[in-house]
Parts: sequence; structure tokens; C-alpha cells
Amino acid sequence: MSNILVFIEHKDCVLNKTSLEAITAAQSIGKDLGLSVSAVLPCDKDCGLANEIAGYDLAKVIVAKNDKLGTYTPDGYADAWEQVIRAENPQFVVMSHTYQVRDFAPKVAARMGREVVGDCIRHRAEGGNLVLTRRIFLGKLDADVTIGGDAPYFITFQSGAFRGDNAAKGSANVVSMDVTVGDIRMTPETPFQEAKASVDLTKSEVIVAIGRGIKSQENIAVAQGLADVLGADLAASRPICDSEWLPIDRQIGSSGQTVAPKLYIALGISGAIQHIVGMKNAGTIVAINKDSEAPIFDIADYGIVGDLFEAVPVLVEEIKKAKA
Repeated sequence: MSNILVFIEHKDCVLNKTSLEAITAAQSIGKDLGLSVSAVLPCDKDCGLANEIAGYDLAKVIVAKNDKLGTYTPDGYADAWEQVIRAENPQFVVMSHTYQVRDFAPKVAARMGREVVGDCIRHRAEGGNLVLTRRIFLGKLDADVTIGGDAPYFITFQSGAFRGDNAAKGSANVVSMDVTVGDIRMTPETPFQEAKASVDLTKSEVIVAIGRGIKSQENIAVAQGLADVLGADLAASRPICDSEWLPIDRQIGSSGQTVAPKLYIALGISGAIQHIVGMKNAGTIVAINKDSEAPIFDIADYGIVGDLFEAVPVLVEEIKKAKA
């Protein structure tokens, strides 16, 4: 029996790193409520990834095996997960809020007469119960949610709500569980391929992001210079991408990517809530903006009230000196 089951998402045994965030979240809940955590990995074979996951502080790693689980389908994953959950009888099922999870998790929960509390950003223990926080109205309000009824309780956490590198290491046993999968009612197509120039900002450790304050497309070179000396990826708020100054895959915010880098530098970004929800979980936030009342300063760890065209070249030179 496992008190908490955490879903490990992968493709051909290559880990989706948001699953490490889910492990961190599950471990945090387990610590607060005194519950053990086990990981579940659906696969069609003995997967080397299971041994990698076994390097974390878990009670065990369960490989749910069936020949039909080599390629993701909601039918196959729902059948597998339902059997694992009924066998393990957990109190909580914890997952990252990915497209794949959003596809199959409600299906599993509905089969068991439960709901999914989705896209949570944090949790706390209160009187022995778990209180979950979700953002509503495009991040303008936070709603605290408690779960009623009988377990299991299905929870997904927003990408970036927890840091994957904070997952506690340990040693766990790997066990196989043969599961029965019924008819697969669809044939998956070839996975969608992003354009070659696309970038996955969720994997970036340092991001330099630009907003309206950059003024023109030609001025992006100023921000690029800072990104280059830091080894950072360049990103943007929505107006920049709407103007096609940078491609849409560089957009951060409620309608773009959600990121949690170690360092996030916001240049000329006022800090509209739609942008903040996409980067608020960065380890350190540095903001440069002329407007001392800009909302970005409310969440920034360090702020410079001034002209980015004066501040950034000085930063670049100082970083070069420090690296020399």
C-alpha cells in the first residue's frame, strides 16, 4: 500500500522533467501529512528510467507493464492507472499538470467517482487536512480548496510550482505490476514536431525576458547581449510576440510557457498578471524598469528603477569583468 502515488511521464523511457516537480510536490505533501510516496511508470517493457527514479526518496517505483503501453493513449493509461490505484489504495494521486495528464487523469478519476483538483500552485496542512491553492480568473485571485469525500484524491500541480531539483534523493526498490489493458480505440499519429528553431524555456536555468520597454525590434540586440554573457535564453512578454519581434515559442505567461529558472531577468516588463503567472516561481527575479510603480517590482528580489538601455550595458561589462 502506498499513501501517495506520483505519476512519472515519459516518452520511450525519456523522462518528462516536470515529473520530478511532481515528486517534489508528493514528497512535500508526504512530509506534512506523514505519508509515504511511491512512483508509477507505465511502460511496455523493463524501463531503465525506473532505476533513475529509484534514486529518489520513495517507498518504491512501480512499473505498470503491458504491451499496449509503449505509446501513450488515454484508453491504455486510464486502464493501467485504475488498476494500480485499486491495488495500492492510495490517499493521494499526484501529477504534473501536463497535456497528457489533463487527457487521461479526469477519465481515471471519473471511473472511481472522484474529481481532479487541477493546476494547483501550492499546498499546506491544516488540522490534518490538505489545503490546495489554485489560481483563478487568469491569476487575479487565489482560491484555497479542500477535498471532501473518500480517497483517493487526484491532484495536479502547475509546472514550476515546485522545483524538480529539490526532489529528495534516496534509494527505492523497483517492482513490476502486470496490468490488463482493454481495447485501444484510437491510433496515435506521429507526435507533433515543433519547428527546429523552437526552444523549451521550461528547461532554462537563466532567462532574460523583454517587454514593451525594449521599444523596437532592433533594440532586442541589447537584451541578447546580456543573455549571451549569462548563457541565458531570450524570452518575452506577449506584446513582443504579438508584434512578431520574437517567435511565439519565446512567450512567457498565461498564454505562453510557464517557467521556473534559477535566474529570471525582466527588462522593460511592467508585470501584468498574465505574465507574472508564467514566471513567478523563478529562483531569483531581477527587474529593470523606468516605472517605480511597475507591478514586476512587487515580486522581484532585486530591482533597478531606471532606463534599461543605460543599465544593461553596465551589467554586461561588469559580468565580463567578473568572468575574466
